[in-house]
Amino acid sequence: MNSAFLKYLLLFIAFTITTEITNGILDIKGLLRHFLSDFLTINQINDYFNFQDKWHWLTYFYIPIIILIKTSIISIVLYIGLFLSNKDVKYKHTWNIVLKAEFIFLLVPVFKTVWLYFFKIKYDLNDIQNFYPLSALNIVGYKGLETWFIYPFQVLNLFELFYVIYLGFQIGKLTNTNTDYGLKIVGLSYVPCLLLWVTTVMFFTLNYS
Repeated sequence: MNSAFLKYLLLFIAFTITTEITNGILDIKGLLRHFLSDFLTINQINDYFNFQDKWHWLTYFYIPIIILIKTSIISIVLYIGLFLSNKDVKYKHTWNIVLKAEFIFLLVPVFKTVWLYFFKIKYDLNDIQNFYPLSALNIVGYKGLETWFIYPFQVLNLFELFYVIYLGFQIGKLTNTNTDYGLKIVGLSYVPCLLLWVTTVMFFTLNYS
């Protein structure tokens, strides 16, 4: 468990640092200020950013909580899948696997920052919110696309594919089988839950957009 906790701590620190660097390089605050200028007065915008700066430290609680919830749920799903397949593994081992796999998603903000900063150059807040590197959304584009279709096209990306393959590989090692068996477990447990999550997000987006 100490090894898993160390990975969790490193993951939290890495995501926090990456987020801060990305926000700085892409000037998220400046873009947000420009966006809000169409709806609020200068004084209201300044009050908003003063409030945001005052409570910015809460971000350091928000990120680890999100990571803990996400990795815990995925670990439970995989654990159940392994249990139903008559594989005697401990939950902490599945959590350890999921934590290692989560490091793959650290590449997302890196790719995103490099692409927007060096290649797109001119971008706004909508571009940053909707752009997801190496995803299907980059092929179809978000402009003109129904709002509730944006998220599923974002989820359909190469990082998610590598994530699934890596989970399968690690489960194969954990169960002393092979990657094919691991991918079968992932395909019967994690993938259906991911599809359910995407469908749920689409439903709420459709109803509240």
